[in-house]
Amino acid sequence: MAPHAGPLAGLVVVDLTRALAGPHAAMMLGDLGARVIKIESPTAGDDTRGWGPPFITPDTDPDHPVSTYFLSCNRNKESVALDLKSDDGRRTLESLVRRADVLLENFRTGVLDRLGFSAERLLALNPRLVVLSISGFGHDGPEGGRAGYDQIAQGEAGLMSLTGSGPDDPQRVGVPIGDLLGGMWGAYGVLAALLERERTGRGQVVRTSLLAGIVGVHAFQGTRYTVAGEVGRAAGNHHPSIAPYGLFHCRDGAVQLSVGSEGLWRRLCAEFDIDPDTDGMRTNAERVAHRDDVIAVIERAFADHDSATLLERLATAGIPAGRVRTLDEVYEWEQTRSQGLLVDVEHPTLGPITLPGPPLRFFAADGDETTKRDHAAPPLLDADHARVLAWLDDDGEQPLQAEKP
Repeated sequence: MAPHAGPLAGLVVVDLTRALAGPHAAMMLGDLGARVIKIESPTAGDDTRGWGPPFITPDTDPDHPVSTYFLSCNRNKESVALDLKSDDGRRTLESLVRRADVLLENFRTGVLDRLGFSAERLLALNPRLVVLSISGFGHDGPEGGRAGYDQIAQGEAGLMSLTGSGPDDPQRVGVPIGDLLGGMWGAYGVLAALLERERTGRGQVVRTSLLAGIVGVHAFQGTRYTVAGEVGRAAGNHHPSIAPYGLFHCRDGAVQLSVGSEGLWRRLCAEFDIDPDTDGMRTNAERVAHRDDVIAVIERAFADHDSATLLERLATAGIPAGRVRTLDEVYEWEQTRSQGLLVDVEHPTLGPITLPGPPLRFFAADGDETTKRDHAAPPLLDADHARVLAWLDDDGEQPLQAEKP
């Protein structure tokens, strides 16, 4: 195995998903070195191929603009267009299932069964197969099978009630976090099932949902209700349980502080001539109860300082702090590229493009980095049909006629 092929090199993933949760899970597996074969509708492909603007129009193919949304969640994949309602399409999928280690699907509950590929049949075709099934709100229960889209899930799963300037200002998170979390939890479950397969020799079905993905990260807000009986509500840019912890204004903008201990509080006070023993500020619990007073005291201390100067002083004093960057600043930040968070790929029609990269790095015991280095651009629709069919034929399968997209 090549030293930079990735820890999942050699595994085959069949990706039947579309939109974002499933494609993101499949991309995570591809980033780790798995071979991901994306099955798309022959007519228009994945829904996200049409989501925009922005679209980028290739000079060489002006009739086929490329969606930047599609580019965000489909790197390191091959594309095969199949009509799963046709005999040829179903036969090809059967052959892929027999060769695969993992299959991902996010059809509405019951759709895959009607196509002839229930979970029972998939595991009969390949008992070692790990099947990831992602739904909106769960596959069973009183609302099982309900369609789920990210913003609906953010609202239904309570996230919007925790996000915004205050209780009367519910806001969606600025990225489709419900979809992304569903995909991340799904990939996590797939890896666990693959590990169990090493012990048992058998595959299994892994299920998750957008609802589960969001509830799974409620963290302290969850136990705040389930244990303490308190219903968390949006509190803007300040932490509901720690103070001072949030965004503080200064002369030319704002900085963010995370004062997570009494030691840091006293260090902050010493640096900016604040009395740490002022009534209502001695302990974290007191400061949370008097948060507005704490914010006012700190912002008065910061009022005559520029953000750059403040950040230097805070860093010297050892107080966690930072700025609020725009996305262009993030992607132009050398620290971002140093962590492998940007990858350069060659797109078949757009040419060289840069994509946000995978968030994991791997190192051998001797310190050498073994992270997968070569990444592939998201594919054109059906670009790999002939190559995948040839690969299936090489394994002794009956010849399969390629379908026209």
